[in-house]
Amino acid sequence: MPVPVTPTRRPVGVPPGQALPSPTPALAAAVLGFFVITLDALVVNVALPSIQDDLGGGVTGLQWVMDGYTLMFAALLLSSGALSDRIGARQAYAAGFALFIAASAACGCAPTLGVLVGARLVQGLGAAAMLPASMALIREAYPDRVERARAISVWAMGGAVASAAGPVLGGFLTRLSWRAIFFVNLPVGLVALLLFTRIARSPRREAPLDGTGQIAAVVAMGGLTYGVIEAGADGFGAPRVLIALGLAVLALIVFLTSQARGRHPMVPLDLFRSRGVVVPLLGGFAFTVGFYGLVFLLSLYFQELRGLSSSATGLAFLPMTVVTAFMNLVAARAAERFGARVPIAVGLFLMAVGLMALCVVPQSTPVWLMAVLLVPVGAGGALAVPALTAVLLDDVPAERAGTASGVLNTFRQLGGALAVAVYGALITTDFLHGMRVGLTISAVLLLVMAAAALTLKRPAEVTTPMKETRP
Repeated sequence: MPVPVTPTRRPVGVPPGQALPSPTPALAAAVLGFFVITLDALVVNVALPSIQDDLGGGVTGLQWVMDGYTLMFAALLLSSGALSDRIGARQAYAAGFALFIAASAACGCAPTLGVLVGARLVQGLGAAAMLPASMALIREAYPDRVERARAISVWAMGGAVASAAGPVLGGFLTRLSWRAIFFVNLPVGLVALLLFTRIARSPRREAPLDGTGQIAAVVAMGGLTYGVIEAGADGFGAPRVLIALGLAVLALIVFLTSQARGRHPMVPLDLFRSRGVVVPLLGGFAFTVGFYGLVFLLSLYFQELRGLSSSATGLAFLPMTVVTAFMNLVAARAAERFGARVPIAVGLFLMAVGLMALCVVPQSTPVWLMAVLLVPVGAGGALAVPALTAVLLDDVPAERAGTASGVLNTFRQLGGALAVAVYGALITTDFLHGMRVGLTISAVLLLVMAAAALTLKRPAEVTTPMKETRP
């Protein structure tokens, strides 16, 4: 008896009768983009003391070097998801990558701290255009749910390896010059731009842009970040801090109102009715607060309090890097076998355990032991992030892939920006105490989200996925 053959599902935009394009170039380009985007959020941490020595500026200036990138990244991701849907994922991704590479070159040539922060803002703009488009590219290239989950794991591996390797690479590049951490993006960008020549143009969808919502989002995130950063230097009672925080609250109200009443909201509030959307969003926020906050704090701690060089500081993150790379290889299989809830819950719990362990060790703890305690943080993140992303994309239809991925990564980048802002303020007066308070906050957030992940549906409870909208 012949075995029935299941027809292969065609990628979005490929008409019947046309040869199926290879999805490999799209995946490779998406991985490279996610790698450099994530790398530039973390590679700068180890170079902060060198940047300060060369360009000046106190802790507040260093916070803006970090948050200039993540703030613009987070604020524009919401519109970028709709832009990806509107002009096509491949087109949006190529334009964003070109802008990101140009801004990286400007960062490397920056003569002053102000110019560096400005170039970092432009980097964030390019990254915001790239990230939702990279996820939408994968969604288009891999219409099959199982194959897409594996592709997402490969994509997430690029970001996870960059997250773990950022401090290590940054430490060694800083030995040459802190400017090298930006110039390293140039050859990667050229390779990615060559890959675009092998990727078909993406289909366009109707996705009107929400100007009111976007402006309100920028003001809300900018006001909040500015207020928290400046509060570290002037206190929360300072007039400019109170004005910034008040403006952030008003902008948030305007944003929520525009999304609830607008004809074309960039963040449809009905997305938040699904647990399969809310848990990945808040889980991604908690992950980034924990991981980015940790790297920011320990990069300064190792160099300022323990007297390590930039390369030695980078090596302290090496065990975490190695384990993270390994965990990404097993993350997809774990999700396939146990469903998303197990790797998410276990991963976030491991991160919390590692952070709490770092809180209780004394300042005299050997650096090698602190390096070992970083391992569960990297391993847990590598286990949880692919599953979080897969849950979100499985829960939304194809026409909302760009929008949903933009919201997810907005939550993640906002978490990173707030972690640097809040933890930078905490360490202003007493570094060690402030660091421990910051790590404790991160651990509590992660434990809450680990428990929330257990409320996701079990594999046997997952129903047939929503039908895709075809052009």
